[in-house]
Amino acid sequence: MSADATLATGLGEVEAYDYALPDDLIAREPAVRRELARLLVLERDGPPRDETFAAFPEFLRAGDVLVLNETKVIPARLTGTLASGGRAEALLLRPRDRDDFDYAAREWFALVRPGKRLRRGAHIAFDGASAEVVDVLADGPRVLRFAPGVDLEALLARSGEIPLPPYVVDRRHPVGTARVERYQTVFARVPGSVAAPTASLHFTPEILAAVAGRGVEIVRLTLDVGMGTFRPMTGSRLDEHVMHAERYTIAPVVAEALARARSEQRRIVAAGTTVVRALEGAALAGAGTVQPGSAETSLFITPGFRFQIVDALLTNFHLPKSTLLALVCAFAGYARTRAAYDAAIARRYRFFSFGDAMFCERAVQPGNAPGG
Repeated sequence: MSADATLATGLGEVEAYDYALPDDLIAREPAVRRELARLLVLERDGPPRDETFAAFPEFLRAGDVLVLNETKVIPARLTGTLASGGRAEALLLRPRDRDDFDYAAREWFALVRPGKRLRRGAHIAFDGASAEVVDVLADGPRVLRFAPGVDLEALLARSGEIPLPPYVVDRRHPVGTARVERYQTVFARVPGSVAAPTASLHFTPEILAAVAGRGVEIVRLTLDVGMGTFRPMTGSRLDEHVMHAERYTIAPVVAEALARARSEQRRIVAAGTTVVRALEGAALAGAGTVQPGSAETSLFITPGFRFQIVDALLTNFHLPKSTLLALVCAFAGYARTRAAYDAAIARRYRFFSFGDAMFCERAVQPGNAPGG
């Protein structure tokens, strides 16, 4: 579907964010080296440019602030058995009984399989541990309560699996050590996510050094990637979709750096949509100013959203009908984003988590031009 034809359906329709992608353009393996992933650069004027990620530092300016998400993906997928002897699987999302990620938590929101068998009261035996389903939420997730004395950190370390996206795992591409290692950023530090901030998978220590060498200030926050990021849109309209909240933490030194950059009209560059959600969610909560601290955001960014913080965005190519694609359309402009995706498909870019990347400045908003 062309951008013009899709525009006619209305940007509030989920169908407007659909597109056809050849199966062989789904990246089921990472690039040979992180920095060799391709980079589509959206210029303000002219067609998209083809680069490799190794050239990314060249598109940053002295004085820019590059914001990274240093969350770490945890081995949150557990396989166990039911009392009947059947197999069960649980993907732990986040603690139920406390705000921050904490291995000491006993109750966890989780996605489970098989859902029909895992009703309230069901028990799952894991490797030397057990958990009970104590609640079933309206939209599908369960609450699992681990038995007293379970060392969850040790259980996940010995038996948990990194939850690679289902579209990269099949019989031809089983989970492998190399892919698990590459599904983590080189600067991952704070455990808590069940999916990687994939735009940052392309960074290497050398590229980060080159970025800093150009006079770019690098700061880091955390947003624990969960259902709010990867849950598909439901219903036929965007306003019918309910975002799950995700936890973020912004240190005082980061908030101060962002405030200085805004006052001096320097660009704030987000490495990934998770950074955008954290910064813009914090700005909405702080009446236009990013306040330090920890909080949750259920912000769903769609076309028409007024960005207050982020001026430029590094992002991967996202799934059809996803909230992430709606965010990019809101940021770069709908027609411009669709044209970029059409170009990426025609030029055989690789899509999704292990795929290639795109870099763009924010579409100009009336009365709010990008910094710098």
